[in-house]
Amino acid sequence: MAEDKNLYHYALTAEDLQSRVLYRDKLIIVVNKPPGIPVHPGPRKYPSLEDYFGALKYELPHAPWLAHRLDRDTSGCLILGRQKKALRRLGKLFEAGGISKTYWAIVHGGPKEDEGLIDGFLEKVKTPEGWYMRVCGEKEQAQRAVTAWQVVTRGDSWSFLELKPQTGRTHQIRIHCQSLGCPVIGDWVYGPPVQEGESLPLLHLHARAIDVPLYESRPTLFIEAPVPPHMAAFIP
Repeated sequence: MAEDKNLYHYALTAEDLQSRVLYRDKLIIVVNKPPGIPVHPGPRKYPSLEDYFGALKYELPHAPWLAHRLDRDTSGCLILGRQKKALRRLGKLFEAGGISKTYWAIVHGGPKEDEGLIDGFLEKVKTPEGWYMRVCGEKEQAQRAVTAWQVVTRGDSWSFLELKPQTGRTHQIRIHCQSLGCPVIGDWVYGPPVQEGESLPLLHLHARAIDVPLYESRPTLFIEAPVPPHMAAFIP
């Protein structure tokens, strides 16, 4: 279930967030989000990335705003809008599927095939303890979710996958990896159960790159986030 079972792994500072800026212009900022911190405050009021956006004002009188979200435990490219017009433009691009995203994941085991396309539906399931997403058939409340994937490297008990979501559903990459029979390492919702006394590693899911066609008269912005330390040993 989607509840807070893990401790927050990352203690962020304003200076650290500034050092994580991957791209900045007058309209947007792209930061390399660390794992273990949510992008905005939840009902339990834990510290969030938004708490530090004041460090990203630079020459403007106001802090930037989130243009989209990443899960608390996912790292990598996160786009912020510096102007309201930028947020509106980014919102339209996300809604139309105009922003291409590439994720890297280290998973338990590996899929039988070397590449494929998952095209199906997801629904949210609510329980007394929380909620989670699950694969389902087409129905009124379900949302279509499409992900292209390929195996980059196979290890003895793990695989390195590159995934390109064509839709942006909650937990899409995580539930699609589970549906392939190879959940993401460190996924306490969709992965194997944690044994008592066992510590769970950080989620091995990274928003590696984005392509943003923000400006009509300029080339598409292509931005990459470096591999986080907890995944580096698996990636050539």
